[in-house]
Amino acid sequence: MGENLSCIHKSFRIKVLKPKNNSNSRLPEVIYTPESKLRHPVQLFKQMWRDLLASRELAMTLMLRDLSAQYRQSILGIFWAFLPPIVMATGFTLAKNGNMIHFGVTDLPYPAYIMFNTALWQTFVEALNGPVQAVTLAKPMLARVNFPREALILAKLGEVFFNFAIKLILIVALFIWFRVSVSWTVILVPVAVIHLVLLGTLIGVLLAPIGMLYQDVPRGLTLFTGFWLFLTPVVYPLPAHGTFSFLVKLNPVTPLLITIKELATTGVVSEPGRFWIVSVMTLVGLLLTWIAFRLAMPFVVERVSS
Repeated sequence: MGENLSCIHKSFRIKVLKPKNNSNSRLPEVIYTPESKLRHPVQLFKQMWRDLLASRELAMTLMLRDLSAQYRQSILGIFWAFLPPIVMATGFTLAKNGNMIHFGVTDLPYPAYIMFNTALWQTFVEALNGPVQAVTLAKPMLARVNFPREALILAKLGEVFFNFAIKLILIVALFIWFRVSVSWTVILVPVAVIHLVLLGTLIGVLLAPIGMLYQDVPRGLTLFTGFWLFLTPVVYPLPAHGTFSFLVKLNPVTPLLITIKELATTGVVSEPGRFWIVSVMTLVGLLLTWIAFRLAMPFVVERVSS
C-alpha cells in the first residue's frame, strides 16, 4: 500500500494519488504547489466563498460557547453591556454641570447624547478587538485542527451584534426617558451600524495575524482606541473650525457615528458623501483584508506551532 508520487519540475508540483481499494474506487487526488493563489483569483474567491458558507455552523457554536462563558462567569452578566456608557455619561454630565468642562451645545440632552454615542463607540471597539482576540485565544486549536478560519471572525461578529442588541434596550429607554423624537429614517439605522461594525472588523482582521505573533498588538489596541476616542465626537459635538476639527473630520468613524445619530433623530444626513466614501472604502478594504488574512494565516500558524 504505497503512494504514487510524481513530481512535475516546471511548476514544482507534487501530485499525491491515493491507492485504489477493493471496490476499484479511488479517493480524490491532492495537489500541493508553492504557486501563489493570487495567480488564480477566480478559484481563490470560490474557495473563500465555500469556506465562508462552511464555517457558519462552527461560528454559531463558537459564538454560543463564548457568550455563555462571558456571561456565566460574571456576577453582573449582561449588565456589563450597559455599565460603560452609563458610567461615562454620569462622569461627563457631572463635570459639565459643574462647569469643569464645556463642549458646546448638543442636539440631544447631554446624558442621552453621550450614552447613545458611547454605546456605538463600544460596539465599534468590540468589532475591532474581536478578530485579534479570536485568533489569539484559538492558537492551540489552529495549530492542531484544520478548519475555515472565517468561523472565528463570524463568531466574533455574532457576539458584537448580540451585545449591540442588548445596548439597544438602553438606547430605547434613553429616548423614552428624555422624550427624544424619532424620525422614520430610524429603519435605516441598522445599515449604518453594520458599516460601523465592518469598519472595526476590517482593522481587526488586518491586525489579527500580527496579534497572533506578538502580544504587543492586543495591549497596544487598548491604548490606541483610548486615544482614538478623543478624536471621535462621542462626548462632544463635531467641532466647526480649527486643526482639531480637521482631525476629527478626517477620522473615518466620525461620519458613520454622526449618520447613525441623524438617521435615528432628525432624518436629515448632513454629510452623505463622506458616509458613502468611508462605507465603500470599508467594503473594498474588507475584501482585500480577507484575502491577506487567508494568505497569511497558514504561515503564522506554522510559526507559532513550531
